[in-house]
Amino acid sequence: MYLSHLSLTNYRSYEQAEIDLKPGPNILIGANGVGKTNVAEAINYLAVQHSHRVSNDQPLVRIGENQALARGRIHRGEQAVSLEYEINPGRSNRVAINRGAPQPARQAYGLFKAVMFAPEDIELVTGQPDIRRRFMDDLIVQMRPALGNARRDFDRVLRQRNALLKSGRKPGAWTDEHETTLAVWNEHLSRAAARLINGRLHALRLLAAPTSKIYADLSNGNKPAGFSYQSTVPLATGQHAEVPDELQLYQAVLAELENSYQAERDRGITLIGPHRDDLIITLGPAPAKGFASHGETWSLALALRLASYRVLVEDDPDPNAKPVLILDDVFAELDAARRSRLAEMTRDAEQLIVTAAVTGDIPHELNGTHIPVEMRDGISSPGEHHTDLATLKLIEANHFEDAEGSEPASETDDDD
Repeated sequence: MYLSHLSLTNYRSYEQAEIDLKPGPNILIGANGVGKTNVAEAINYLAVQHSHRVSNDQPLVRIGENQALARGRIHRGEQAVSLEYEINPGRSNRVAINRGAPQPARQAYGLFKAVMFAPEDIELVTGQPDIRRRFMDDLIVQMRPALGNARRDFDRVLRQRNALLKSGRKPGAWTDEHETTLAVWNEHLSRAAARLINGRLHALRLLAAPTSKIYADLSNGNKPAGFSYQSTVPLATGQHAEVPDELQLYQAVLAELENSYQAERDRGITLIGPHRDDLIITLGPAPAKGFASHGETWSLALALRLASYRVLVEDDPDPNAKPVLILDDVFAELDAARRSRLAEMTRDAEQLIVTAAVTGDIPHELNGTHIPVEMRDGISSPGEHHTDLATLKLIEANHFEDAEGSEPASETDDDD
């Protein structure tokens, strides 16, 4: 899988940007602050539908505008598909697939797969649990796009359940209607939670071996890297050679909700579920958070991302389905030996996107397309790689179709 063209409108620092990309290594070279990471972030956005740098979409829209557009043309073997995301802060984001009518963005899950490592990923080890939860959920949704709906359903039910608990906190406010409604939300929450937890545990089981091996290769250290799942549901906690099925997890979540009934009523918030779980990353016998050095932390975070890439490759044996691998400003942190090892680890990627401030940061093993990124009239825009998007042949048929083209996709209903 590879991206042949990226087009950005009012995205971050870009009023308009057009950039052509090729299979193999694509190296974005430019001084700090010119917008290389914005390009890498936008490519990753096409896959995961959020930024790795911010918690909401508002910063993605150029100042003074109310919408940004991110468009990409994606190839999978002899087939291709075009995606155009409307990024609408405060409103539902939408996507047009092969020039069809805009529809909910979630309809594009799985059409493009990417794994990105960025300096911010050090927070996978040092940051708060929500960062690690998002890491797990991004992976499982790329593996099984239907889990994107499960995540969305869980978030919706969680909001409704929390609102119910909060409304009944005042003395005498809790009624029989509250009790009946809580039972309904318990049922829905337990089913959605079971799907999410089951997906996470399956992904973590697959991640364990490649994470350990990649960390060892990167660090040359004698401390083994590992992790375990920490859950509000005891059945899910730990390391799992065999993952509990969804029915077992559903029953376990429901039982824990019943056990936490009074505590949740007292606090007015849901205390049980995947929204409060965490991934405990270890280095040797100790948790990495608070114990690992900066270098160890960096290598752990990079190992987690590269292991995610390996899991996605193994998950779909089609050689044309390999995700795009994005390395944002990674080589500057590594010595020459580790740069070479990392280059070797990524050589099988069908498309590799690398950003760097200077060519000297790039190991000689990576011979690819160099794309200059520079400042023009105060607006960051890629170098001499411009393409008129209107000339691109946009095609349809099950989203991916022969790259020679076909009729535009039929229209579908707009987002709700």
